[in-house]
Amino acid sequence: MKRFSFIHKMIFIFVAGLLASCQGFMDVDSTYYIDADKEHLNKANDSIYSVVGILNKVQAIADRTVLLGEARGDLVDVTATTSKDLRDVAMFSIGDDNMYNNPVDYYAIINNCNYFLAKVDTAMTNNRNENIFLNEFALVKAIRAWTYLQLVINYGEVPFYTEPLLTAQQAALDYPRKDILGICEYFLNEDGLQALADNEDVKYPYYGDIKGMPSRLFYFPMNIILGELSLWKATMTKQKADYLQAAKYYYKYITRRNGISASSSYPTTSIASAWKNTDWTSRDGNSYLNSFSDYSNTSSSEVISIIPMDSIQSEGYYSSLRGIYCGSYDNDYHSQLVPSQSLIDLSANQDYCFFDYDAHVATIAPKNLGKYQDGDLRLKSIWYNGDAIIFSTNERITYNEIRKFYTKFGSINIYRRAQIYLRLAEALNRAGYPRYAFSILQSGVNNDVIDYNIAPYYGKADSTMIRETFPFSNEYYRANYVDSKTGGAHWIFTTAGGKNVSAANTIGIHSRGCGDSWINEYYQLPYNPQFVGQDPYIDTPEQIEWQMDQVEDLIVNEQALEQAFEGTRFYDLMRVALRRGDPSYLANKINARCGKGNTAGIKTDLTNPHNWFLKWNNQIGYND
Repeated sequence: MKRFSFIHKMIFIFVAGLLASCQGFMDVDSTYYIDADKEHLNKANDSIYSVVGILNKVQAIADRTVLLGEARGDLVDVTATTSKDLRDVAMFSIGDDNMYNNPVDYYAIINNCNYFLAKVDTAMTNNRNENIFLNEFALVKAIRAWTYLQLVINYGEVPFYTEPLLTAQQAALDYPRKDILGICEYFLNEDGLQALADNEDVKYPYYGDIKGMPSRLFYFPMNIILGELSLWKATMTKQKADYLQAAKYYYKYITRRNGISASSSYPTTSIASAWKNTDWTSRDGNSYLNSFSDYSNTSSSEVISIIPMDSIQSEGYYSSLRGIYCGSYDNDYHSQLVPSQSLIDLSANQDYCFFDYDAHVATIAPKNLGKYQDGDLRLKSIWYNGDAIIFSTNERITYNEIRKFYTKFGSINIYRRAQIYLRLAEALNRAGYPRYAFSILQSGVNNDVIDYNIAPYYGKADSTMIRETFPFSNEYYRANYVDSKTGGAHWIFTTAGGKNVSAANTIGIHSRGCGDSWINEYYQLPYNPQFVGQDPYIDTPEQIEWQMDQVEDLIVNEQALEQAFEGTRFYDLMRVALRRGDPSYLANKINARCGKGNTAGIKTDLTNPHNWFLKWNNQIGYND
């Protein structure tokens, strides 16, 4: 057993956090502080300031949450001006002195959560017999589970404790370590998260807007956290039942995100980066780009959870992501991470489909349109190439911006709508329902899609389960689709100014950048005639198993096209490689980030899963 001396440092960080007011974005205008020796947190201020203090600690890991997940993937590449620390992350050569290798920051969050959960008086009620601190109790539980998950998927195995460490004697103890499966099983089975998720009275608190940002976005929804834990657990166990459970959590979040009434829908919406006509000269990418900063509290908002950051560099925690991804005057127009050739090629290789709803004709966009407009249009919408003049030299230069991070607030999106739908597809696919997963990509899902294109292809028990467990009401989820048996096209119209306009509010995630994928002849469910049974409309077990790998490949591509630069890519590849038992899957993707036939120059052997994880920072790390 190893003794982790960094816990000592974390103790001092934690106590200092208790005795000081939060600065920057989380600054609160009060001299109030929490006494670490208090028996209970039993005042409203105790609760509010404790939660704000925890959120302040979460800010410290915001940038690395994105960069550790993206720089190590295959969708970005370094530049001549990339910092040494970030370059080392991208090349899998992170040393003890690397600024992104600091587990202390995670434990500062965890220990603050431990303290709150141990001290808060959960028995207190108001005069209406409502539990005063239950909502804060739930959100802190979710933050702790999320933080432990981030820690373990980066380090592989971590010291684990759930009691607050307030003394050097406590910090000097040996603590057991848990791996990914151990972390997931603890929070799924032993931490009471399920009961909190099932309690309809639990609603995360809203403290109003802080510097223009709605505080309801600062938290991680419990059903998403349970879905994430279940998905990683399933990745390790490879059990279809675990994947099905993950799918149930994601589905529950989607269908109950706006409440428990039948009308509380959360459809994918029709937001997309799209061509306006078949002249291929006019497109709309603004609605898609703007969705990344849609913080409204509506059924059409994209953003679910954020880590709020300071908008002024001199205040508190200011995100460096804008300067890393976007060239500007402040960094001499030099961005440090740019789209990789692998991502550029993947985007260009897609087939964009334009459906004329008046003429009922589907047209595939030509190639060689230039300016990164071939295939999928999402990359073009979020990656801007511009010119600027350096006034001191009158030199004209070109620069790049990843506009997902070009917002006035500088906050960092952690969860958003399309990501959760993609997680649902990933889980359903490995649970044994690749048709359902593919429909999420191609057309979007409602009960008609389920009844015509999904359920009939499975046995009676599975068909019943699909209809009963994962329904999407036609009334609130309107989708265009093609009947897979008859080939008949079904779409919905409203009339506006005498012209028919599509009224679908649910589209396939692929359609966010590739047009009308629901009727695209080149984007169809993979089907192997070798595995056709007596009834060609009932998928055999062999067909389903074969389809699962094929659909998973499409999901991985869609995750790249939809979520590039957001910090999920390395972990998405890791899950696939682990569940397939094929480390070369991850290694080949990342080593080819510079394009087919090229090498990324990574010297670390990525076919060895041990090398996927960060080594403990020995400058504050462990002693034998």
